Parts: sequence; structure tokens; C-alpha cells
Amino acid sequence: MSSPASFSVVAIDCFERPVHLRLPFRFGAATVSEAIQAFVRVRIRLADGREFVGGTAELMVPKWFDKDPALSHAANVDQLRRALALAREAYLADAIPRSAFGHFAAHYAECINEGGRRGLPALVAQFGPAEIDRALLDALCRALGVSFQAAVRANLIGFDAAAIAPDLAGFDCESFLRGLVPRTQIALRHTVGLLDAIGGHPRRVDDGLPESLEEVIAVYGVTWFKLKLSGELDADIARLVEVSSALDRLPTYRVTLDGNEQFVDPASVGALVAGMHAEPRLRRLAAATAFIEQPIARQRALDLTVADLIAMPPLVIDESDASMDAFPRARARGYAGVSSKSCKGLYKSLVNLARCRCWDRGTAAPRYFMSAEDLTTQPGLAVQQDLALAALLGIGHIERNGHHYVNGMVGAPQIEQSAFLEAHPDLYERSAGTVRLVIRAGQLSLRSLASPGFASGALPDWSSLVPQPAGDRPAHSAPRARSRASRTAPA
Repeated sequence: MSSPASFSVVAIDCFERPVHLRLPFRFGAATVSEAIQAFVRVRIRLADGREFVGGTAELMVPKWFDKDPALSHAANVDQLRRALALAREAYLADAIPRSAFGHFAAHYAECINEGGRRGLPALVAQFGPAEIDRALLDALCRALGVSFQAAVRANLIGFDAAAIAPDLAGFDCESFLRGLVPRTQIALRHTVGLLDAIGGHPRRVDDGLPESLEEVIAVYGVTWFKLKLSGELDADIARLVEVSSALDRLPTYRVTLDGNEQFVDPASVGALVAGMHAEPRLRRLAAATAFIEQPIARQRALDLTVADLIAMPPLVIDESDASMDAFPRARARGYAGVSSKSCKGLYKSLVNLARCRCWDRGTAAPRYFMSAEDLTTQPGLAVQQDLALAALLGIGHIERNGHHYVNGMVGAPQIEQSAFLEAHPDLYERSAGTVRLVIRAGQLSLRSLASPGFASGALPDWSSLVPQPAGDRPAHSAPRARSRASRTAPA
């Protein structure tokens, strides 16, 4: 393998763009109809003095990172802005050249600890370094003229799992990375929110796009589904019966269930599964359930054992994944899986996959696994980088819901839409008045994501974005950019 490439961080700029949902999205106890997408642009300097730009993007979704009912949606977004500002300050204050992973390892704990001192929960504080790390890796891959997947497999990123996860001391990172086989397509797992219509055409927006579950199946050909739960037993059973009336018409399908922290304890989760098996109309759906995601609130989930539950699908942590040791702690309580989400950090995903490989070593059938979940990632850098990460991890299906709740890139200028469409013609098409994901037979093509950069054949039209509010930015902030969307790697 080649030696890791070192670089220093020269500039970090944070921007925003409003996103309006075409359909309201209800998960757990929250309903979202609009949000703000954060964008991060970085500039790095290599040892030879050359400089390169990279970027990333992520929706700042309220009521997921912190579900405190006392906080408004706007307050949740401000928390994420502060997380970005703190991470930006930390990375810019350090002029030492490091590898991409080295920058993360040097600042991860610092960002979490400083966030804690500022009143930010760990899951919120992780958002800052997670976004900056992706932008840095994009810039590095552009500088080296290699894809994200190639950079990771050759360990040009300097990955050393034990540096942040002592339980992986002695783990052969080089062989692990070299053995990763990126997928070239992935099955889309469609989210069914608690407010989503199941049948017919409700005409809630009547914009020519699918509105009900039946329409989604007919138009996109999906066979994987993620079903949101409320935590109320009778209501959930009734909702699942309604959903199954549409799914049971398919020759075959698979589902995952998302509790979104709405269940009181393991017994209430067991009662749901028992209720599903007791209901004849849910026979197929129960058999098709691959796993249950984060049913119990994060404050209690890792203090309660689920190992004693009988005849249960595997359980996965998502919101509980707020520290680098969360997955080992969850494993000790009986959980088998953990979600990969770009907003939690790409290096955490690599570490957790390494743990799965370690724990399954020598077993006849793998038990531990990673799932790929969404946070309504939007077309462009957000969805592309998250897809590229899931593809590298070898995950066969991924929750995607941004294309359903938002009408593609409708909020972006035409120059930006056209740049992304030209760079990724297998992933996007122009339809319903905008550039949107292409979904064929329930699959997404990922081939164009293997271009130089972190799955970024194009960059946003930076001049169309609004700088992050000044009150949430440290004093280092640079003036608003004027560069345009481009397919090339700027130097």
C-alpha cells in the first residue's frame, strides 16, 4: 500500500440552503416540513504547497440529534451550527500536517468534550467533525486524482482503528481495507413515515410524483421498506396491517422496523413482535422483518439488556451511537447491529465494520452487521457521499427518503443541477421539473461515484448559498465565495 498523504487545513467555510419538503415527514414524535441543509467547503495544502478544495453537505434535521421536547426545531438547528463552528475552530487552530484520518483522530475527542462544555449532547457535537472530515477527504482525493474508494482501500487516508478504538488493538487495518469490495449498485429501502398514505393518490401535492406507498412501489419498483413505529402497541399493529395490505401483493419483499426511541423497555419491544406473530394478516411481514432499529430511548437503551428476548429479529442501535464505544456496549446488551450514517462520521463506520469482522471471526454464520440509514440526505454531495460510504462497506440496501419527501434538487440553481446531472448520469435524471435520483427496479446505480474525489463529480454553486449565521461562526470566517459549480477539481 502507498504511504498516507499528509496535508494542512488552510480554510473552512460553512454555508446553508433552505429545503422545503413536498410531503410532511413524521418519525417518532416529530414532524418535519422544512429544514436547512448545511454545506462545508475546505481548502487543504499539500507538502509541495499546492492547494485543493473539497466539499460536503448534510441536512440539519431537527428532533433526531437531540429530541429534548423543550427545544424547538430552530434550537436544534442552532445546536448543529454550533457543532460545526466548534469543529471548524479546532481544525483551523491546528497547522500540523496530518493524514485525513490523522486530522479526525487529533480532534474528535476535543470536539466532543468542548461540545459537552457548551451544552451539546455527544451526538450533536459529532456532527461538526463528521462534516469537516468528509470535505477534507474530498479535497484530498481530488488532489491525488483518486476516488474515495481507491483512497480508502490503499489506505491513503492513514486509517488506524486502534488510535480511536482501543478494543481493535492489533487489528490488521491494511488487510481489512484492501479486502473491501465496493458495490456498484444498491437496493433502495423506502421509508414509510407515520403520516404517509398507503393506497391511492391522495393529491396532497399533486406534483406528478408518487404520494402513497402503492404509487412508490409502482413507479420505483422497490422491494425493501423501512416502516416507522410509534411505540403504541395497538396503533402500530393496526398501521402494520395497513402497510402489509400493500406489501403482500408483491412476490417478495423485506422490511426493517424503526422504533425511533418510542418504546419504553425491551418488554414493550417483545410485545410488538409477539403481537405481529399473533396477527394472521402480519404473517408475511413478520417473516420479512430483517431487523428492528433503535426501539428504546437512547438514555436507557444501553443500560437494559435485550439478550433475553426470544424469537426477535436482530436489534440495531442508531441514536444510541453517540460515542466511539457505543457499539461494543450495545453488543454486551444483546444488540447485533449499528447504523452507518455520514452525519455520525465516516471513520466511525469503518471502525464499526472492523468490529463486526473481528467479532464474527471464526463463526459459521456472521451475526454482527451494519445497516445503512438516511437522514433525508439530499441530491448532490450529501446523498452521493453517503451512498459511496455504504457501497464501500458492502451493505446491500440503504434507506433513502430524501427523493420522496423533497422534489429532487428543486431548491438548487440550474447551473448546479446540470453540473451534477452531467457528472453522474447514472444516478440522476431530469424529471418533474428538476434533477432527481434515478431508481430502476428498486436499485440505485453507483458507478459514477468512483470518479476522483469523495463521490463528487461536481461541486455546489457556492455563490448561491448563504453563509452560516455570523453568530454561530468563529472569527476566522472567510468572506462569501463567488466560485461557480464545476466538474473539475479546483486548485
